[in-house]
Amino acid sequence: MSKVSDNVAFAHSGSAGQDYPSIPTERQRELSLEGKVVIITGASRGMGKQAALDFAKRGAKVVLAARTVEVDAALPGTIGETLATIEAQGGEAIAVATDLAEEADLRALVDAAVQRFGGVDVLVNNAAATTGEIWGKPFLELTREEWLYQFAVNVHAPFTLTQLVVPIMEARGGGRIINLSTGSGEVFRKPEELPKLGAVGGFSLAVPGYYSSKRALDRFGNAMAPELHARNIAVIGLHPGLVATELVAIRVKERGLDDSVAVPMTVPARMMVYFAACENPWEYTGRLFWAERELEGLGIPLD
Repeated sequence: MSKVSDNVAFAHSGSAGQDYPSIPTERQRELSLEGKVVIITGASRGMGKQAALDFAKRGAKVVLAARTVEVDAALPGTIGETLATIEAQGGEAIAVATDLAEEADLRALVDAAVQRFGGVDVLVNNAAATTGEIWGKPFLELTREEWLYQFAVNVHAPFTLTQLVVPIMEARGGGRIINLSTGSGEVFRKPEELPKLGAVGGFSLAVPGYYSSKRALDRFGNAMAPELHARNIAVIGLHPGLVATELVAIRVKERGLDDSVAVPMTVPARMMVYFAACENPWEYTGRLFWAERELEGLGIPLD
């Protein structure tokens, strides 16, 4: 990987007026992430934790955000544990307790990144409301409060964080915003939406608030791409697929989910790093990608 210290080169390697190709054709050169400041939400476990470790290995300064500060018997992982692992490997990071449904927490998160590391270069909107009774709850039993909470975490938090970091990124020459999504029509490049499954084995996929809010996040990134492009900021959507996270392992045990096709957390984490470091983000901005397919199609190694 070639080391590039120029923030402008990192953020903007094409002309502001260039067209966006419809399909990625070849793997791009990856620029250095050394010293770049990366905010990752949902960094206490799962893909967020794996991505944080991978960014730190590339020399990035990582800002870890999640609600889980103390050990929870029901769920593994805390942001303190992620921080300790990064520091033990010689990396640099800070952990910021953050409730994504609270605007004050979101502002405090960005403020902490600026105060400690001087700015923000990459924002990874990874966290989502996926725990508790909301998951698998039938539509007619879903309360308005639960519906709104899904949108607060999955859409409104990325909206607010994007508004907060864009002026900071622009002042530093540009940046990247990566939104973690879920399966939707665009990602499969089909003319029509594929039928959505109601369940996989005993594992319910009837989570209307989750899927509706994630689709809203997809469209938000797509709609914001031209405006952010003018500020040298790329916004890229990434569908991770079925990933072998700690939560999936728990649901496999409890509800009979078939995880035989689950991909390792290293797959989406590697694509997050790739999109943050690729030389020409304008090929990808405003679009939604499927981690496993892109990793294989572009020939990107996991290491």
